[in-house]
Amino acid sequence: MSKLVIEERQVVIPGDTLAEGMDFLPGKGAFREGDNIISSRLGITNVSGRIVNVNALSGRYIPRRDDVVIGYVKDMSYSSWFVDVGCAYEASLSMKEATADFIERGSSLSDYFGIGEIILTRISNVTKEGNIDLTMKAPGLRKLHGGKIIEITPSKIPRVVGKQGSMISLIKDKTGCSIFAGQNGRIWIRGANPEAEKLATEAIQLINDKAHTSGLTERVGAFLEQHALEMQK
Repeated sequence: MSKLVIEERQVVIPGDTLAEGMDFLPGKGAFREGDNIISSRLGITNVSGRIVNVNALSGRYIPRRDDVVIGYVKDMSYSSWFVDVGCAYEASLSMKEATADFIERGSSLSDYFGIGEIILTRISNVTKEGNIDLTMKAPGLRKLHGGKIIEITPSKIPRVVGKQGSMISLIKDKTGCSIFAGQNGRIWIRGANPEAEKLATEAIQLINDKAHTSGLTERVGAFLEQHALEMQK
């Protein structure tokens, strides 16, 4: 009889048994050994249907196709921009993927995205050689103005977002901030004032530090309630 040996969001180490039997399949950070699924790294368990994953507790961002990420425009050529998305290789955004507008010959690319600007973009392709292609052609993708960027462990982003966006919605509601969370661990926050941005930042850092614990939504909610009241005094 197949069974899970671990609980959801449990911290495991390499060699830990995650599941017994053939009804479960190994996902990220796991492998099969006989009838058992074994962890291959230090991380937090995540079970999706029959697939058992171990998300790394820390580590550099590994880009994947269709990830929505926050990037810094670092350089440009005559036909594309080069963007830092927080991994070992720079990503490229071509003119045809940057805008639906017709760009006339000789136009300056800086009229669209300048060096140092921040964009919310999507990874459209990752090659075996590590080349990363970006696109801005999807709903919600945009240049990000003002606000601040914080960085957390990329594997903790699902906890910041929460099930069906519940956690990030809680933070937005309690702080009044606009927030975008990139799957590369970068989070953009813009509030009505520095105090609101600081509160949102502290709530996100709490999630980053305590992502492996249960009851996190209630803990973050209580934290926000307490500090929101202090801000109103």
